[in-house]
Amino acid sequence: MREVAFIKQNKEKWLELEQAIFSKTKKNPDEIANLYIQIVNDLAYAQTYYPKSKTVVYLNHLASQIFQRIYKTKRTEKNRIKEFFKTEVPLLVYHYRRYLFFSFILFFVFTAIGVISAKYDADFVRLILGDNYVNQTLENIKEGNPVAVYKSGSNWGSFIGITINNLYVGMMCYIWGIIGGLGTFKIFLQNSIMLGSFQYFFYEQHVFWKSVRGIWIHGAMEIFGIVIESMAGFILGASILFPKTYSRMNSFKIGFKDSFKIFLSTFPFTIAAGFLEGFITRYSIDMPIWLSSLIILSTLSIISYYYIIYPRIVTKKLNYHYVPTI
Repeated sequence: MREVAFIKQNKEKWLELEQAIFSKTKKNPDEIANLYIQIVNDLAYAQTYYPKSKTVVYLNHLASQIFQRIYKTKRTEKNRIKEFFKTEVPLLVYHYRRYLFFSFILFFVFTAIGVISAKYDADFVRLILGDNYVNQTLENIKEGNPVAVYKSGSNWGSFIGITINNLYVGMMCYIWGIIGGLGTFKIFLQNSIMLGSFQYFFYEQHVFWKSVRGIWIHGAMEIFGIVIESMAGFILGASILFPKTYSRMNSFKIGFKDSFKIFLSTFPFTIAAGFLEGFITRYSIDMPIWLSSLIILSTLSIISYYYIIYPRIVTKKLNYHYVPTI
């Protein structure tokens, strides 16, 4: 269909939607919601067949305006923080799910590089982790507690220090996405290689499972959190590199707004990981195997459900169609 015919066919519907948005008279909410679904479908059609047309800009503006009108009252009536974690973040994560898959693929590839490098280069682990850490860990292994390093310092001191450091690392993963995602790529590469070489070091010393029982009590949420923070950084970088039908500035505004919300959602998990590392990990060697395994599986299940399964459930339940807002 030619663009002129497309506009002529839908003109009356769009004018009705404009009136519903900008008039002071109240319109039936169900009718507004129905118009919103129709305008989203028209927008998707226009983006496919007339990607550089002003019609796309016009329809995007209408869709964003009606979306804000539909949800404005609903959101102010509810607890804003609860709504943020319960609905807003999962919808965004589902929309940007390809970035999540991309981040996980990179994570496994980079971690494998760390494992292979440590396996075939005897000095690689010392290069990555430092001589002092390696020597201290070797002493701990001889004494029967390979993760004794986590016992240093007080509970509260460790919790605060570790949490601040993890928040900083996550912030760097995200913020450096602003240079086209290259900064995020570099930091993600370094951390993943470090993890791979770190775990292979324990495997080489025949204490792999003991290390897993300790490290992954807090590591499940901490490492998964870094993957999500890197995902947010890649979204930010892609908004600059690939503006699509938007101006580069508007694309950046949309990308920053959406990615920053995803980044913020990792804070509770990062803090929880810091708490576990400061208060629980130090006792892992004395725990029954079933207890440490339960903690690891529980923390991994919680964060996996929130970022992988729950977003699909929420999106399908609300029949949500993503509309970018600037």
